[in-house]
Amino acid sequence: MTEGTVEPWERQAAESVQAFEAFSVYRDLGPVRSVTKAAQELHKSRTLLGRWSRQYAWVMRATAYDRELDRVFLAEQHQARRDIARRHAKLAQAFLGKAVARLQALDPRELSPSDLLRYFQVAAEIERRAVGEVPVAADAAMEGQGADAAALTDEERRARMNQLRRELERRLTEEGQ
Repeated sequence: MTEGTVEPWERQAAESVQAFEAFSVYRDLGPVRSVTKAAQELHKSRTLLGRWSRQYAWVMRATAYDRELDRVFLAEQHQARRDIARRHAKLAQAFLGKAVARLQALDPRELSPSDLLRYFQVAAEIERRAVGEVPVAADAAMEGQGADAAALTDEERRARMNQLRRELERRLTEEGQ
């Protein structure tokens, strides 16, 4: 808006105080607005308000006002979403820092096979998401390995856990350097 420009929902040049007051009531009725309802609320003649409505383009001005309210509301919503995203990103970073510190302090030999498998599944899913891959179900982490974890024998499960433990230790060592 440039200086001196009057918005449609503001008092217009040559518009009387009474006519603007009537327009304000009409404008603020929102989606159910009508000249008749404004006249009833103001205890004024429907004919008078109808004349002011035509003379001062109430329908167009109220529509402009509605659009402005929508624009402001959408801008506020957008800003709120951005604020939430920033806040969540900061929380995620703080949490991730603590999780990495705790993970680096863990002795992988003290993890149960199911703990190790779960850590691997979560890490693999996070890594996939980080490069834009579609997340996979947690039970599909062993996909491509030829067997579902529940279908493995104890010996196969131990061998797989040892393989995963070595991979985890290697990655932790790489990150620690």
